[in-house]
Amino acid sequence: MKIDNDLKIPFYAKITISLIGLFALVTMLYIAQSIIIPIVFSVILAIVLHPVVNFFVRYKINRNIAIVLTLLLSFFAITGLGLLLITQVSQFKESWPTLVDKCTILLNQSISWVSTYFDIRPRKIHEWITQARGELINNEAIGATVVSLGNGIVVMLLVPVYIFMILFYKPLLLDFIRQLFGKNNQEQVGKVVNQIKMVIQKYLVGLVIEAVMVAVMNIAVLIIFGIEYAILLGIIGAIVNVIPYIGGLVGVALPMIVALATKTSGWYAVYILIAYYFIQLIDNNYIVPKIVASKVKINALFSIIVVIAGNALWGVSGMFLAIPLLAIVKLIFDQIEPLKPWGYLLGDTMPSIIRIKTIFKKNKIELL
Repeated sequence: MKIDNDLKIPFYAKITISLIGLFALVTMLYIAQSIIIPIVFSVILAIVLHPVVNFFVRYKINRNIAIVLTLLLSFFAITGLGLLLITQVSQFKESWPTLVDKCTILLNQSISWVSTYFDIRPRKIHEWITQARGELINNEAIGATVVSLGNGIVVMLLVPVYIFMILFYKPLLLDFIRQLFGKNNQEQVGKVVNQIKMVIQKYLVGLVIEAVMVAVMNIAVLIIFGIEYAILLGIIGAIVNVIPYIGGLVGVALPMIVALATKTSGWYAVYILIAYYFIQLIDNNYIVPKIVASKVKINALFSIIVVIAGNALWGVSGMFLAIPLLAIVKLIFDQIEPLKPWGYLLGDTMPSIIRIKTIFKKNKIELL
């Protein structure tokens, strides 16, 4: 008597199990975010800094010392940028109440015009603006922000420790991954690990280059138009521009608001919008295709979805981590036969319409 040991699970059961597993995974990621986020940042940064460590090791420097030197160089670079931003922020902070007052006046004028033109009662809107203005300069709100930043700083202090440990125990971690998947899969696992390392290194280096180039163009435009806090606004615009699609809108909104609040003519905001539009054209058609997008083949639809989902799950940190993590997931999908269709779905390879029509016609399926 032959016994069939293959357990056949119905399709609806597979879907149910998958959804339950996905829900459990997302729940764990959300609950343990204070632990997971620093570790994820540390792993990604360790992969990026690994070539620098190898550079020092090639010059006969002890590996531990090479790791420390790499962390020190990174610390000095980040500290220099931080001091520059802190200087700009301190100047911006002194003018913040004035900017809020000017923005409130401008909004009141705009609402009065809209109310007259569209016959809308402005009283409730004015009350909302007054309340929002009070919250913007409220000491309690500022205090909550300071506490939040303080917690973030405490967490970020753990990142250098994690990076050192990850770089130090790299051989142990790689050997663990190989042993985990067995001898038969070592070649495939090694290929996936190497691809993930290359994607993260090239992608993040590309993002840094993109951010520097966009920051220089932003600052140059703002200085030409005589906008205050040009350096701060230009750097912030370049940093948020790293977030696909959403960052560009935030990056141009801030200098436009400052221009409206500090300039006598509203045309300066229009000039900034036009200039930033041309910067986005350069970024999207030259910088991103040549430096960034060629390293990670993710289509625009899923880029937007994961950025929004990352924000909902982990906040701002999730928005920055969304694309690198999705790229890693796609690489893994591309190497596992049953998951290859999902990797194909995440990619940006567009199939031929003629080929799709031929397949649908052959299988007697009607297109919408």
